[in-house]
Amino acid sequence: MNFAHIDIHAHVHFAAFDEDRGATIARAREAGVGMITVGTQQATSKAAVNLAHVHEGLWATVGLHPIHTSRSFHDADELGEGEAATAFVSRGEVFAYEYYKALAQDPKVVGIGECGLDYYRLEEDTKERQRVVFEQQITLANDVGKPLMLHIRNGRGAGGGAAYDDAYEIIKTHAKVKGNVHFYAGDWATAQKYLDLGFTLSFTGVLTFTHDYDEVVRNVPLDMIMAETDCPYVAPTPFRGKRNEPVHVVEVVKKIAEIKGLPLEETRIALLANAHRVWGVA
Repeated sequence: MNFAHIDIHAHVHFAAFDEDRGATIARAREAGVGMITVGTQQATSKAAVNLAHVHEGLWATVGLHPIHTSRSFHDADELGEGEAATAFVSRGEVFAYEYYKALAQDPKVVGIGECGLDYYRLEEDTKERQRVVFEQQITLANDVGKPLMLHIRNGRGAGGGAAYDDAYEIIKTHAKVKGNVHFYAGDWATAQKYLDLGFTLSFTGVLTFTHDYDEVVRNVPLDMIMAETDCPYVAPTPFRGKRNEPVHVVEVVKKIAEIKGLPLEETRIALLANAHRVWGVA
């Protein structure tokens, strides 16, 4: 089927959608929204692939999120607003290369990740573990020839470390594929470095309630930007405080067009073309 929009980073296979997953996907389809549902560890990666086989216009990525490389607590404030923001403890997982490679070869899988570095809750041993696992997933992406879905998050305060800088050096050294920096939250100077490597940047509904990233959105070339929801988190205005879902990517596209001062239809067509080019979704 033809789509007007692609939500390039969703988590519709998460438990937040257990009670109405089918209806959520149907709402998106009725609005002309396709989606990529993103794995974060072994179980959720497998669930993402399974779900992608059930629904037309739904694709998957598989990977190990950096916060799942070690045992850690994540509270509701950290995860955002709404009914999806329930605290959880990550048990920690070793990257099982062959397991993920088998999943990655599925034709419904369009990328590897989300993977990267997350310094928001950082201890030195977890930093090294994240680096090792990130490099393993880049190797997998190189091996299967599929793009990277990057998760990069700087730490809190001066002592948190610069995840964007460290991830950039790792990618520059090891990656033979391109990909996308999901939920971009850095400055324009950092954005330029990733763009120079050929990586696109994607933005969420955060754009609808802060101006922190307006400069970046204005400056990113139209053929290097994409829209996402990261649902069930960070619902855009006017849905703040509620569970986010893929149909709300329409609000993100509208905001990108507004910030860039471009016609909505021109922006929509360009972002859709970018999703097709980077992820091979059609």
